[in-house]
Amino acid sequence: MKFFKYSSVILVSLIILGCGHYSFSGISIPPDTKTFQVNYFQNNAPLIEPGLERDFTIALQDLIQNQTNLSLATSGADLTYEGEIVEYRISPTTAQSNSTAAQNRLTIGVNVRFYDKHTPDEEFEQRFSFYYDYPGSSQLVGSQKDTAIQEIFERLTQDIFNATLAKW
Repeated sequence: MKFFKYSSVILVSLIILGCGHYSFSGISIPPDTKTFQVNYFQNNAPLIEPGLERDFTIALQDLIQNQTNLSLATSGADLTYEGEIVEYRISPTTAQSNSTAAQNRLTIGVNVRFYDKHTPDEEFEQRFSFYYDYPGSSQLVGSQKDTAIQEIFERLTQDIFNATLAKW
């Protein structure tokens, strides 16, 4: 009986200690990392959409603030994100018999440089891209354009977050 009691205590202790660095969100941020900064992403795409660079920079800042306990800094942060928007393109994806597009695709691509003051081995430069398909019979304006950009930004920022903090 005593053997069972002691082995149960040891087993439970090992399980608790083994889960010490596990996070249900999959994020692994070292305890000495307290701040992050997102430098302004310039829009260097051949086709310029006004305000896109500001909206993307804010979307990335918001995602990191909402999913971590890191504080936003304007300089000298532990983690730094910078880069540029390198692609904003609308292209047909499928054609109809009358040589018009049945479906169009908006593609946005960003080049990201990530710097980690405490773990330089984790630093990288990578391109992220995502798209939104919409009917070829409609124009990408107004609320449809806003929806398209919002969906693309959600995916891009989550992919960047996963690559930098969740290590997926």
